[in-house]
Amino acid sequence: MRWSLILLLAAWLHAEEWSADKARRVEQAIEAERQRQQVVGLSVAIAENGLLRFADGFGKADLEHDVVATPDTVYRLASISKPITAVAALQLYERGKLNLDAPVQNYVPSFPQKQWGVSVRDLLGHLAGVRHYRGGELASTTHYTNLTDPLRIFAEDPLLHQPRSKYLYTTYGYNLIGAAVEAAAGVPFLQYVRENIFKPAGMVTIRADHQAEVIRHRSRGYAKSKEGRIINTGLADTSNKIPGGGLAATVFDLVAFANAYESGLLLKRPTMRMMTQRQRLLDGQLTGYGLGWNVMPLAGRPALSHSGSQQGARTLLVLYPESKLTIVVLANSDHAVVNDFVSAILKALETPSSA
Repeated sequence: MRWSLILLLAAWLHAEEWSADKARRVEQAIEAERQRQQVVGLSVAIAENGLLRFADGFGKADLEHDVVATPDTVYRLASISKPITAVAALQLYERGKLNLDAPVQNYVPSFPQKQWGVSVRDLLGHLAGVRHYRGGELASTTHYTNLTDPLRIFAEDPLLHQPRSKYLYTTYGYNLIGAAVEAAAGVPFLQYVRENIFKPAGMVTIRADHQAEVIRHRSRGYAKSKEGRIINTGLADTSNKIPGGGLAATVFDLVAFANAYESGLLLKRPTMRMMTQRQRLLDGQLTGYGLGWNVMPLAGRPALSHSGSQQGARTLLVLYPESKLTIVVLANSDHAVVNDFVSAILKALETPSSA
């Protein structure tokens, strides 16, 4: 059994350290926020010191079939896929297989040369000038069977700015990183992350969000109409962006990822420090992003985090290193404001016990 699964089991054995009053306050805060926002369904997990303290589902995973949300509900991760891809790239960097500062074309020769050079480090920090979505690309329904074909969506477009002159968030840039990981590793991207991240961390459910396949406990996605009615979300096939936003998982998987990351199981400590440093632009200004993590305060506390937003998903993974606290929020509603759930949880945790 993987050590991270042992930690999760140990958490349940030590659950008495989390009082019933504290758990009740957290449950009430989450449900009140869910009703305030009219979120159809979400699942939440909280870990302290590497131990799972709280995991529950709220509302419905599937309205039409009256299926309740649980901690085992599978959601689209959207851009929480990015720190996972970043860890994969940095593992290969540690092993001498991926030069972060070499031209990305060294690994993906099919990607055309641009007016400036583009490195994997630039891509990891959203500094390369590769564009984000435009037009109807976010709602793509084309199914891709590899990582290189989706690169054609943006490959011929010029860079929007000189690398490191601006910060420009881009999922397509992370697709390019995924292709570089695949080339440097010599195996398919999903095989690499499965063997080097998912299995060591004990992430037992995470997988590609394959639209056509049957995925047990997968949530449906919802949106609000202009009139405020809850409706089914628009269609999207996320195979065009697996490294940047095409994975699906449970809250348990993300707690396992956070635990494995913070323990140093996935990366060496110097690499982790490099990953969490704010990137510096050519003019000396610092961005709020490292190499795969947002590194700005969240809900008033220093944090490492990543959010995600796509059809039928609003997601957030937050690591608070100072308090050794991890919070995961996965929601199935386009209109969910996941940061507000984290704020509500922190407030509930800070409320003195009534005992």
